[in-house]
Amino acid sequence: MTLSQSVRTPSLWLAIGLAFTVGAIGGSLTPLGSWYTALEKPSFQPPDWLFGPAWTAIFLLTAYAAHRIWEAGAPRLWIVSLFGANAALNILWSYLFFFSRRPDLAVFEALALWFSTAAIVFAFRRTVPIVRWLLAPYLLWVAFAFMLNAAIARVNGPFTAT
Repeated sequence: MTLSQSVRTPSLWLAIGLAFTVGAIGGSLTPLGSWYTALEKPSFQPPDWLFGPAWTAIFLLTAYAAHRIWEAGAPRLWIVSLFGANAALNILWSYLFFFSRRPDLAVFEALALWFSTAAIVFAFRRTVPIVRWLLAPYLLWVAFAFMLNAAIARVNGPFTAT
């Protein structure tokens, strides 16, 4: 299926809508207030403005991957389960790090998010080989976010429940 064929397919628009719903929920749990501003951040932290475009690209690629997997006829329960778990973990990271102000817990959650993304790649690598490339930026970004998160937690901890 070509990209121009995909654009006319409802599953693509549904996948994009769901991906950006996940992004909107995560974004609503991401207040960049005085608490975040006061955190000491490592030298390799990119500027805050970069996170929005990076996540937008990742969500578009993830939506396209989900659409391609769906259209390839992969088992629907697997698709919904793996992408649903990944979406929940994506939102949970924002909740833990920003909303609950627990970067220490978010470090472990970031690992779970990475493994859930890798599970999608592994589960559908033969059905839709391009999924490896579509989700590679997601895997790399979450690995980077894990390192960034771990550095922030190490330098700023200990954290307590609020």
